[in-house]
Amino acid sequence: MSSATDNDSNSGDLITLAVLAVGGQGGGVLTNWIADLATLGGYAVQMTSVAGVAQRTGATIYYLEMAPKTDRQAVFALSPTPGDLDVLIASELMEAGRAVLRGFVTPDRTTLIASTHRILAISEKSLPGDGRAEDSLVEEEIHSAAFHSVCFDMEAIASNAGSMISASLFGGLARSGCLPFATSLYEDVIRASGRGVEASLAAFQGALNYDANAVAKPAPPASVATEVKGPADLVTGWNALRARIDKLPVDSQAMAEAGLVKVVDYQDLSYGEEYLQYVEEFSRHGDALASAAAKYIANAMCYDDLIRVADLKTRSSRQARLRGEQHIPDGDIVQVTEYFHPRAQEICGTLPAGLGAWIEAHPRCFSLLDRISNKGRRIRTDGIAGFGMLWAVSALKSWRRRFLRHRYESAHLQALLDRARRAAQTDPGLAAEILQCQRLIKGYSDTHERGHSRFAKVIGALSDLSGRPDASAWLGRLRQAALADENGAALDSALAEVRSNS
Repeated sequence: MSSATDNDSNSGDLITLAVLAVGGQGGGVLTNWIADLATLGGYAVQMTSVAGVAQRTGATIYYLEMAPKTDRQAVFALSPTPGDLDVLIASELMEAGRAVLRGFVTPDRTTLIASTHRILAISEKSLPGDGRAEDSLVEEEIHSAAFHSVCFDMEAIASNAGSMISASLFGGLARSGCLPFATSLYEDVIRASGRGVEASLAAFQGALNYDANAVAKPAPPASVATEVKGPADLVTGWNALRARIDKLPVDSQAMAEAGLVKVVDYQDLSYGEEYLQYVEEFSRHGDALASAAAKYIANAMCYDDLIRVADLKTRSSRQARLRGEQHIPDGDIVQVTEYFHPRAQEICGTLPAGLGAWIEAHPRCFSLLDRISNKGRRIRTDGIAGFGMLWAVSALKSWRRRFLRHRYESAHLQALLDRARRAAQTDPGLAAEILQCQRLIKGYSDTHERGHSRFAKVIGALSDLSGRPDASAWLGRLRQAALADENGAALDSALAEVRSNS
């Protein structure tokens, strides 16, 4: 990794450069800056772009060719050719990896400038479990594939400067020294852009002067609930609940505190009291079971429903996050459109338990409700009507425990706890694995139903594992198999193996 230099290298040859960026990362801005840089440096330049159609709607490939101005007009190509790139700039780690696979990065020629942060691909997000690719393997490959590489987290640098990644990538380009232009010309280009200049310059300088050895290591996480503000009676109640966490096994306290925060935020203090009673019960069987109970009981109690979705979408913190992500000043007007597609199941779940169950038990009523509700809706929440509608739904939070969905979720939780209690008497490790199976259930609508289906298959294998000394290991293996793919082939194969060995 080279330091920034005012490169006066031979400038008599054609220079080819490609930028790979996805929507919203400022790839077009970066390409214009590079073109302006070449023009200021006395080069003729041509730039083109090809929109991508791959993952996340695809990276756009911006392509530039430049050569010193002469009396003869230069003839430039319109698109990059594998093996013919002098410089490739990738806005994300996997985009750099794909460029290597496509032959755009070669060890005899190409300087690679890439940010090592990740934007997860659809294929990574769609798996039930952790589908993230192994970043370290990709980093090794891109370094070995390039003639010279400048790779570090440029997204973090841009974010800290309050700018877009295009500015820090521009700094990475200057840092590489691969173009025959003085650093001052890069800065002149940014100043001439006339918008967000100070933040862009800060991001540019951050990448230009990046020192991997000087990057501060993250501090250990602080307590998630060090300070609580609100009405005195609620604060007193919270403090009483929080004090009980100190009596739990030490290794489970951090998870229990995070779980308590989640549960109380989801519902109320009495819900937190119920949560702590469950955790305290399992904590008698050791640290491992206490930690599993603290995490997965909280997840089971905080299911996603219409009330939760409406609550999260109407919080002021979300509005601040949206503005921050889009770098929108406080005074600017923003239009926010939410997309909803509620089915009859979600509507019934948000009705009083008796009424919701009655509708579900009468197919004609249920079918009519589904025809009315089961369609996509776009709701503008930057206005009074749309926001007020969601706020009214979120206000049903106080009555949530009277609704049909809570009845179903409570029955599921009690069945899960009963299985774990029975196992804890003889095999605390198996009890912890039973609780961890809650990880299979997440989201709402079809995703939630598929999770319950996988959960039922895994838990159903307990009868075949009963009495076996390796029961906890096998249940853990089944759970991992259920998380391995969306179609369930790995789980079916593991279940067949369990049955053949029982």
